[in-house]
Amino acid sequence: MSRFKATTESRRRFLQLVTVTIGGACVGGLSMLVRAGDLPHLTDADPTAKAMNYVEDASSSNNPLYRAGSTCANCQFYHGPDAGYGTCQLFPGKAVNAKGWCSSYTPKKA
Repeated sequence: MSRFKATTESRRRFLQLVTVTIGGACVGGLSMLVRAGDLPHLTDADPTAKAMNYVEDASSSNNPLYRAGSTCANCQFYHGPDAGYGTCQLFPGKAVNAKGWCSSYTPKKA
């Protein structure tokens, strides 16, 4: 009897975790539906942007981590067009310039 109860509780716990995970993914996905045009633009003056060495124009970066050709448009955290503004997972609630760059730049996987 106790083995049956343990199995039932394990199954119930597993289903709760799956439900919470799927719900969290759905809520997180909703933030992607917000258009970058509806968000305030991230600027170099933003405290988070300063902490991550964000620049609106990557070619103006003097950070030693910067490599030519690295821009938000080809970073794995960026979602949006190759020109203009898009969203970035690292700067929620702000639109980032596709030509921008920050020290957390990570190239998109092919």
